[in-house]
Amino acid sequence: MDPRPPLPPFNEETAKQKIQMAEDAWNSKDPERVAKAYTPDSEWRNRNEFINGRDEIVAFLKRKWAKELDYRLKKEYWAHSGNRIAVRFEYEWRDEAGNWFRSYGNENWEFDELGYMAKRYASINDLAITEGERKLR
Repeated sequence: MDPRPPLPPFNEETAKQKIQMAEDAWNSKDPERVAKAYTPDSEWRNRNEFINGRDEIVAFLKRKWAKELDYRLKKEYWAHSGNRIAVRFEYEWRDEAGNWFRSYGNENWEFDELGYMAKRYASINDLAITEGERKLR
């Protein structure tokens, strides 16, 4: 696999670049594009679901975005060290019935030497909101 800069070890600037790249990819809602940022054997914990490898990532994201309509995400730098980055995030989405939600959480990321994410651990909570309370448009 070709290197995926910026590469670890990260400084604050390169960690923020990696975060912006992830935010842009997730907001594309393109599961294949998102999965390319992860190692072929990447390990995830997303809420209470355990996901392993790119094929499972793609399948998970297809299910996610079929349920979470009009998805919009914002990620923020929290901390970094070596090949790890911690992120806090929020995203908004609506369900099929038109109910809006804001989901908050934290992610811990670990990268391999080529700049691919090898581990992603996400803790997420959902809050029901009204359309008028939306912040991410």
